[in-house]
Amino acid sequence: MKINPEEITSVIEKQIQSFDSDVEVKEIGYVLQVGDSIAQVYGLENAMAGELLKFPENVYGVVFNLEEDNVGVVILGESEKVAEGQQVERTGRIMDIGVGDALLGRVVNSLGNPIDGAGPIQTTARRPMERVAPGVCDRQPVKEPLQTGIKCIDTMIPIGRGQRELIIGDRKTGKTAIAIDTIINQKNSDTICIYVAIGQKKSTTTKIVQTLKDFGAMDYTIVVSAAASESATLQYLAPYAGCAIGEEFMDAGKHVLIVYDDLSKHAVAYRQLSLLLKRPPGREAYPGDVFYLHSRLLERALKYSDEKGAGSLTALPIIETQGGDVSAYIPTNVISITDGQIYLESKLFNSGIKPAVNPGISVSRVGGSAQIKATKQVAGQLRLDLSQYWEIEAFSQFGSDLDKATLAQLDRGKRLIEILKQGQYEPLRISLQIAIVYSTINGFLDNVPVEKVGEFEKELHSVLNIQNADLLDAIESEKNLTKEIKGKLDSIIKEILPLFTEKK
Repeated sequence: MKINPEEITSVIEKQIQSFDSDVEVKEIGYVLQVGDSIAQVYGLENAMAGELLKFPENVYGVVFNLEEDNVGVVILGESEKVAEGQQVERTGRIMDIGVGDALLGRVVNSLGNPIDGAGPIQTTARRPMERVAPGVCDRQPVKEPLQTGIKCIDTMIPIGRGQRELIIGDRKTGKTAIAIDTIINQKNSDTICIYVAIGQKKSTTTKIVQTLKDFGAMDYTIVVSAAASESATLQYLAPYAGCAIGEEFMDAGKHVLIVYDDLSKHAVAYRQLSLLLKRPPGREAYPGDVFYLHSRLLERALKYSDEKGAGSLTALPIIETQGGDVSAYIPTNVISITDGQIYLESKLFNSGIKPAVNPGISVSRVGGSAQIKATKQVAGQLRLDLSQYWEIEAFSQFGSDLDKATLAQLDRGKRLIEILKQGQYEPLRISLQIAIVYSTINGFLDNVPVEKVGEFEKELHSVLNIQNADLLDAIESEKNLTKEIKGKLDSIIKEILPLFTEKK
């Protein structure tokens, strides 16, 4: 029988055409070395930075280092299950997290998995944890106030929607307290809050979650927790996870407040990963790109332009200093990235001035743009009177012969410091803050004994809340201390004063 080549060719062509192309092609690598939650994987030539890799037994890892002949992978979860020689698959997915309304009121880990025992979370969308921050043309200037409810901040160091304001200070000076009060104060606003706990004790995070529940704040809050007992990888990913969750709301035109507590521990976790991956240490053993670590995170906080939906993401990063040293490596890095800082001082805290904000070194680079006109009307004089008080007080310790005007300034300053004291979990609406500052800078409290200033404030707030709620609403809606509003305030203050003033 003669073989006809044309026939064979046509048969092969038909088979090729009818060939089912749905063949799954996987890129497989092998574990060369593993230890301390780090694996060196050989054979994944096309792996991307930040890509998710799948190990046996449903263990995942993230590509961290791209080297000439292997990739450095940080393992998520149980690294004990990973052994040398095991196969590793590429997923083709950059590290992402589930996002959406289903997360509200929940506590999740850095991977978006629930850790509050309240059942699974059904998210419909996913977002990459890392993304390039929107450009300048997609943003608008920060000019809308985000009220913290804390008198000394809202009047002197205002925060605007889309701003990045650093909270910095030594351990146990009330940094987290300011952040939690700010979250509680968003209760009647349209702001969604995200609290990211990095390297905190589980008991501390549990206490914070309980506090937020007690004040009804968990309804609009999401907590992302990477505890101190968890791997450095999860601590490193936590703030990016929180930011991705927040961006989903921001892109939908909503307002978001995110607290990173704290970025000092985040930098330490990143240093640990970098050194394990044999990256060269730089200053103070931190890798050279530690600045980029925080800048690419904080640059994602912004106020979108009206064309983009006018959503905003406001960031409150927290940094812990050692012995008040704000000039250390990580603090100076983060100070240079943010739009101002709230500096808390141990000396003030220990002397009973709480919140222990030092108005001299604290600054908001957005300034009055993030305040309503009524706040600006009282804040300018408040700052001036306070700075004069600190100056005179330093000199008054050296001599007792002070003229009448200087003594008056000292007395006014003492009362200002007294009204700026505020209890924890007691955020105030802006109209009440304006009322008490107005009373003090206009000299109404000059004859009230310093120890009775706190009582006067409580009485004033009580009278305003119960009998004059319309006046508080007017201040907030008018956003201006008009002649009529000032007249009403004056008469209310004068009615209360006789209960507290000294008879001369």
